[in-house]
Amino acid sequence: MSTKDAMLAKMAALKAKREDARKANTAEVAEEDRKAKLPKNFEAKKAQAEWEEAEAKAKKEAESAGLDYERVKNKKRTALDADARDRRKKKTNTDPGFSDYSAMQFRQYQRLTKQLKPDKAAYKKSKAEWGDDAASANTMAYGQHDAVSAKGLDRMVKDLEAQAEKRAKFSRRRAEYHDADISYINERNRDFNKKLDRFYGKVTQGIRDNLERGTAI
Repeated sequence: MSTKDAMLAKMAALKAKREDARKANTAEVAEEDRKAKLPKNFEAKKAQAEWEEAEAKAKKEAESAGLDYERVKNKKRTALDADARDRRKKKTNTDPGFSDYSAMQFRQYQRLTKQLKPDKAAYKKSKAEWGDDAASANTMAYGQHDAVSAKGLDRMVKDLEAQAEKRAKFSRRRAEYHDADISYINERNRDFNKKLDRFYGKVTQGIRDNLERGTAI
């Protein structure tokens, strides 16, 4: 092979490598763009779906063999796994407690919306008739197309009555301090005295101290 042919072969090989690199780079860019457009929790949801599928398959196989799936699963679980699961349960706090009224209202909203059972048939019909405006709360036309059905009104009334009944049964037990001074004759008077003390307690502290010293003498 002459020097010219060797150079041409080398150039052809370099061009082929460059083309392969270009294709690989294009594929990587396309893959990165695809991943960037996915929801943030896509990978977590995918892993959860794969785990649930494997769990369902293993449970079906155990039931087909006439075995108790929970016992089969516990046999494969190590002491470290059980300990880690117990620690996670202890860390998980289902009731974070009261932080502020906005958070409490949002928690109630989430609890109430979880109880809703949407009418999918009516939703599909409304969407087919009005398009995206009927399916989105981010438009000015939201809630202006369809009249509320009698069934929906009845459901709302029942839900409000259930909330009112629950509030009527609720009674928060307040802590009693037996060593505290008794300056009230009933619960209503105690609440009133607390309000007075909140606004005038500092300026009347001296008067009260003098009265207490006088009674002590």
